[in-house]
Amino acid sequence: MLSRLLALPQLRDLDLDDPQTSRVVRRIVREKPFLSSVYRSWYTSLLSQVNPQSSRILEIGSGTGFLKDHLPHMIASDIQPLPWVDTVLDAPALPFSDGSLEALVMTNVLHHVPNPSIFLEEAARCLRPGGRVVMIEPWVTPWSRFIYRNFHHEPFDPDADSWELPRGGPLSTANGALPWILFERDQVAFTARYPSWEILEVRLTTPLTYLLSGGVSMRSLAPAWSFGFWSGFEKLLTPILSLCAMFARITLVRRNETPAPMHVRD
Repeated sequence: MLSRLLALPQLRDLDLDDPQTSRVVRRIVREKPFLSSVYRSWYTSLLSQVNPQSSRILEIGSGTGFLKDHLPHMIASDIQPLPWVDTVLDAPALPFSDGSLEALVMTNVLHHVPNPSIFLEEAARCLRPGGRVVMIEPWVTPWSRFIYRNFHHEPFDPDADSWELPRGGPLSTANGALPWILFERDQVAFTARYPSWEILEVRLTTPLTYLLSGGVSMRSLAPAWSFGFWSGFEKLLTPILSLCAMFARITLVRRNETPAPMHVRD
């Protein structure tokens, strides 16, 4: 009931997988100052992990965000044909030559990729040794379980048996818990299956500000001027982020040398 009361009327009756919805969501992100501040903090975090001078940085799933405002020379891409992206592509089929990219960056994208295994293989192929994939993704904590399961429109299933998602539309297909499953719950299996990748860091973040922003589907719960206060308050929660973080910044590094894969028993 609370979700219905706070829902933004602009998104009612829209098909999540219609490109027109991406246009509406992009406008919402830009027109909600508190939410825009959340995105800017995420972009600052992402760019701290890559060489911002490089012209070989690809953003996957650029559709509703504005990272290109901060990094104009990057390659902006999306699965949908949108006027503000540089190229249309599908994450599991990257149209780049071997070792031609220095970094891939993503904001809330991996948990929509139906077959993350194929994407990770493609990313490893396209990145030079030492290249990085840096992403902001939902994360599983006691607090986030409660919020995502009760107040968020996307599926959130930390107990999913499979890493793959059911086939569907590019935005409606999702499991918000997928990044946590890959890089935390099943980390041993991930490391054995993908010897090309090193999980350099999982940095927990954003326990409150995204929730207070209302995200892209609900009205803001705090005025724009209060973002600095709440951002500072979040820093005080650093010792207990394992209990209350809603997101994580995940940094993967393409190994310089690929060790022989280990046998993983199914």
